[in-house]
Amino acid sequence: MGDPSVALPGGADPAARTRELRRAHAAFTRDGRVEDPVRAVIARSWRRCARARLSPECAPRVELAEAELRSYREEHPLSRVMPLFRDLVGAFAAHGAHLLAVCDARGSLLWVEGEPGTLRRAEGLGFVPGARWAETAMGTNAPGTAVATGEPVQVFGAEHFSRRVHPWTCAAAPVRDPRTGRVLGAVDLTGGDGLAHPQSLAFVQAVARAAEDRLALLAPEPPTAGDTLAALGRDEALLVTTGRTVRLGRRHSEIMALLAHHAEGLSGEELAVALYEDESVSPVTLRAEISRLRTLLGPSAPLSRPYRTAAPLDADFTALTRQLATGAVSAALRRYPGPLLPASTAPGIVRLRRRIEDQARAAVIARADAGLLTEWVCSPWGADDPEAWRALAAALPPERRPAALARVRALDRELGARPEPRSRRRATYPQPARS
Repeated sequence: MGDPSVALPGGADPAARTRELRRAHAAFTRDGRVEDPVRAVIARSWRRCARARLSPECAPRVELAEAELRSYREEHPLSRVMPLFRDLVGAFAAHGAHLLAVCDARGSLLWVEGEPGTLRRAEGLGFVPGARWAETAMGTNAPGTAVATGEPVQVFGAEHFSRRVHPWTCAAAPVRDPRTGRVLGAVDLTGGDGLAHPQSLAFVQAVARAAEDRLALLAPEPPTAGDTLAALGRDEALLVTTGRTVRLGRRHSEIMALLAHHAEGLSGEELAVALYEDESVSPVTLRAEISRLRTLLGPSAPLSRPYRTAAPLDADFTALTRQLATGAVSAALRRYPGPLLPASTAPGIVRLRRRIEDQARAAVIARADAGLLTEWVCSPWGADDPEAWRALAAALPPERRPAALARVRALDRELGARPEPRSRRRATYPQPARS
């Protein structure tokens, strides 16, 4: 079974594939029937075009005149990363007779740059700054479909819904706000059949990730009004409170992490159950720990009835999960130096740690980005994760897959022919020895 992200499988004849796709396109526009070799991502887009009652003869419309476009571009967040786009994509596009295009979240083209002859051909097509190339306006096309779905996409020849775009091939990836996860627009590489290979899609994905990283550096998060807790990748958390940084002991780290996660507070019984593996631990033991924590922190110490933080507490792991939930996976992983309090065996911390790791892992696998997956499997917590290695193998171009597939086979041998359910597997990070 072929890689669904690849528009033109290895060894396929572009001319033969073009003929097959044109027949399939004609069948769909005639009677709504999807035929081979139309990929699922393209079939879904074609169906959206049909529901929107688009004509396969549709043509783009320029919606932003030059003066309005100039002002809009200057204010758009992606203007801050255009130098990066030009550095990474511009030279490649110019030498390959391709185009660099950047659109906003509505699919309106903001910049179209590249080799002069290709630019002239694109102008005749209406692929120009200010034109609307949203999927709802121009049908299936890489920049418009990327912002419509929030996923990278490659579109080859007659996979485009509009017949006038059939001579072109394009690959685009959405660019998200690194703090909110909102799609800001997409970066696109457009040209001829030569772009119909996995590397072009991987390239624009890497460029989009680099843009998100640059945006995060250009617009750092504002300081929080309350206290902060750093507990990822460390056994002893750091609490920043009232202008000072306090290194907490392991049990105090667990208490503050649990209270950061449960902003509404926990009863003494709930906190004890989350902290102690031994259910027979006396309530006096917990009260003694809280008393020592109050001596250490003074006015910043937890309040009681229920136990809760004295001031708003923003933990690094809660910020991480917020970003993962919004889809800003690349920005989120910069916050992930490792699992939550990895040496802790407190039941509440173990559950929370697994939940955070599973959420991060699922987001990386779902993104299917070779760069993110490589970072994950090269980390201590992802090195023995066969599903992540399988996802990496699928995301890599064919010539780079053998090493990843070899690692998958090795892990399968270690775990057995059928890997155990994740809930039963050993954690993917070092565990402390039990006394």
